[in-house]
Amino acid sequence: MLSSIPQTDTATATAGRPRPGGSGQRGLPGGRIPVIVHAPDPISREGALGQLRRCPEIELRDDAKAGSGTVTLLISDTLDDAAVTRLRRVMGGEGTRAVLVVSSLREAKLLDVLGCGIGAIVWRHEATEDRLARAVMAAARGDGELPADLLGRLIDQVNVLHGMAAGRAGVPASGLSPREVDVLRLVADGLGTAEIADKLSYSDRTIKNILHELTTRLHLRNRAHAVAYALREGYI
Repeated sequence: MLSSIPQTDTATATAGRPRPGGSGQRGLPGGRIPVIVHAPDPISREGALGQLRRCPEIELRDDAKAGSGTVTLLISDTLDDAAVTRLRRVMGGEGTRAVLVVSSLREAKLLDVLGCGIGAIVWRHEATEDRLARAVMAAARGDGELPADLLGRLIDQVNVLHGMAAGRAGVPASGLSPREVDVLRLVADGLGTAEIADKLSYSDRTIKNILHELTTRLHLRNRAHAVAYALREGYI
């Protein structure tokens, strides 16, 4: 049950929890984010609701009141093919934002999950109040938020696929500019906007504009989805 999880912090792929109403925050006036919770059982659902209810940045809603800017919190034990299919169905709406809370995730399903548009993933045993709130806010901004160990597995997949692409003829030469590829490589390495800007000698606004333009042009949901696209197409 989520409400019984000890309040411990873990390393994550993004910066700390922003204040309510911060720059770039989507959702309700004043920066509050509407959230709905989907869980396989009532105990898990009530545990998640109890954690999120204490966060002033979040307004909990039921499915009937879900609207633009709503973040869906999806709780699952494991993800098999049927669960990934359900996930794609949930993520089918325009502008859908979601956080996945999962007990385990096979490496073979990682890119499938990111390809669905899930930008934030939290291990169930790490689902503290603060951890869930940070993930919800990251999803609302369109950012990525992955556990440190899962990020490491993603980087490993990036390296493997990059090696395969390097030796393959006909890798796409159009669709992403060299600058966009450079940005996405650093996103895949777990860097935030400010860190990417520093490495590439751009402003934070330029990095945000690059990511916004490519996700809009290619109809991608968020940064994680963009990384998954770049991996599948052989850019990184």
